[in-house]
Amino acid sequence: MNDKEILKLYKKAFGDNLQRIRKERTDTVRKVDTNTKFDASNYHKYETGKGNPTIETLYSIARGLGVEPKVLLDFKFDIDEEIKKDA
Repeated sequence: MNDKEILKLYKKAFGDNLQRIRKERTDTVRKVDTNTKFDASNYHKYETGKGNPTIETLYSIARGLGVEPKVLLDFKFDIDEEIKKDA
């Protein structure tokens, strides 16, 4: 498995975590856009693992969801395990 494929899996895991947090805080993506600079479609790309958020973006999302930024990155992802799966 190459780095690009592992990064894709990592972004998907991040998106799953982001979606879980959002669902704990609010029921729709549209409500997130009122608290952040992102419209619903732009925010959705992060939840689906298609976006690559910057530090500034993570900060904005965290503020919009009312959580510490580190919470957005608090999910299990073992890079070594992903490499082993492909071996």
